[in-house]
Amino acid sequence: MKHALACCCAGLTALMVGCAVAPRVADQTGLFHDAAFAVPTQPVSSADLFSLSPAMQRWMDQRMPRGAVNGHATRYHRELIDALYDGRALRIDYDAAITRNAADTFDIRAGNCLSLVIMTAAFAKALNIDVEYQSIDVDETWGRGEGMVFAIGHVNITLGKKRAALLDGRLEYVPLTVDFFPPEATLGQRSWPINESTVVAMYMNNRAAELIAAGQIDDAYWWARGAIRHDARFAPSYNTLGVVFRRHGMLDAAALAFGRVLVVEPNNTKVMANLATVLDALGKTAEAAQIHARLASLMARGQAAPFVAFNLGVQHMQTGDYRLAREAFARELARDPYNDEVNFWQARALMQLGEIKRAGEHMLTAVEFSTTFRKREIYAAKLDQIQSYRR
Repeated sequence: MKHALACCCAGLTALMVGCAVAPRVADQTGLFHDAAFAVPTQPVSSADLFSLSPAMQRWMDQRMPRGAVNGHATRYHRELIDALYDGRALRIDYDAAITRNAADTFDIRAGNCLSLVIMTAAFAKALNIDVEYQSIDVDETWGRGEGMVFAIGHVNITLGKKRAALLDGRLEYVPLTVDFFPPEATLGQRSWPINESTVVAMYMNNRAAELIAAGQIDDAYWWARGAIRHDARFAPSYNTLGVVFRRHGMLDAAALAFGRVLVVEPNNTKVMANLATVLDALGKTAEAAQIHARLASLMARGQAAPFVAFNLGVQHMQTGDYRLAREAFARELARDPYNDEVNFWQARALMQLGEIKRAGEHMLTAVEFSTTFRKREIYAAKLDQIQSYRR
């Protein structure tokens, strides 16, 4: 699998936004509209986010040295990482479907990068081990789901003090980082520390994004609201709230939320696209035209918009023009070579063209880089069919 131990945290837009930390968005005046939404169907809280379940406590008692379990574990961070990951005693598979708290990640043995960070932090906090959270500026990655496009950010966690203490002229211990990504994937990438309140806001924002994708707009509102209340600096939460309002038909409220992001991130093309769409729907064509023009200028200087070539390829598949579909999917793969869905569709196009060996290669990539268990099962079944056909 692509995510050997690591990543991913999605925030939303009508396209959707990732999890980079923005400058403070402090003004919440007129932002919330509680009366317009039904009460949440489940508690909206982060109180149990880092709580150890009885199963986690038993596991820790069995795996960690006695001194660590007794709460004197500042020097046991390597033992914790070895117990969690190095020996594969606790295998955590990558699954981007739901962002889970520490206990659920442990029980299900699956989660995204944020879930992994939360679970690791829960053990470390129980063992009195210092933790530091990092946001990593990885190359822009995109995903799709339920008619939305979303950018995927990345976080990881370091155990042990940032500066190792000296003991008899030697380093007492060295900080160690836990990540789904292999070290070479983030080598040279810009990173910056984030505080725990931002991690909690990321979790709540992800829950809101996942609820929007599931069509549970009322519940999504309360999670997005909670994320902003928890950390007003985390700009993607405002964008997610804007998407909630847009899906709920509250266009003026959506425009306000998107505008709050652009105050601190004036060149955020994803939020600009969201705001321009809302302004068009409101009939504010002059304002929308200004944003469309600026958006076009910014996009012209950067990379091609995600999934444009992919959508064209799907259209060609539907009309039976498999050669043009293959070419369109190839252009999309040049932008994002490890996207599981694009590789899956390219494999289908190649099968139609009789290129069985290449189809198998792309389907294998789809399996390896799949982001959910459900997708993995679908791709693996298709790969079996291709391999049977080749035999």
